[in-house]
Amino acid sequence: MRVLITGMSGTGKSSVLAGLALRGWETVDTDYDAWKISNTDGDLVWDEARMDRWLAQARTATNLAVGGCVPNQGRFHDRFDVIVLLTAPLDVMLERVAYRTTNPYGKSEEERSEIRANTALVEPLLRSTANIVIDTYRTTVDDIVDRLTTMALRSTREACAPER
Repeated sequence: MRVLITGMSGTGKSSVLAGLALRGWETVDTDYDAWKISNTDGDLVWDEARMDRWLAQARTATNLAVGGCVPNQGRFHDRFDVIVLLTAPLDVMLERVAYRTTNPYGKSEEERSEIRANTALVEPLLRSTANIVIDTYRTTVDDIVDRLTTMALRSTREACAPER
């Protein structure tokens, strides 16, 4: 199963990806390792050639998950079985980014203003394309990982079931 995990900063994308990796999923957190480039408008977007190559690779891992939130991710929606939107109340996201140590984004007032604006403008667009919406304020990372792993197991069983 291929899963795109998206959402605003501070919703838990990286934490869910780490949990899935511990369960044997192949994961990519596009906030790291130069997965993003600047487009002509100056926005950070996925390096489409790199993402195309990565998604086209033959894999030994049955399940893979990509995490991120960029303007051009819609170009890849057809390459995923499930699009998961992680969401949380704005005040919770802002508190999380203020105290996290794994990613510096969200510490400055300018970045916090971007998070506020993106939550108002971008999250509704993400919600309209998501197959699953999970409120990470009310759900633990382990519960989210369990849910996605169960979905993947069910999907694998269905794909392997003999035709009747």
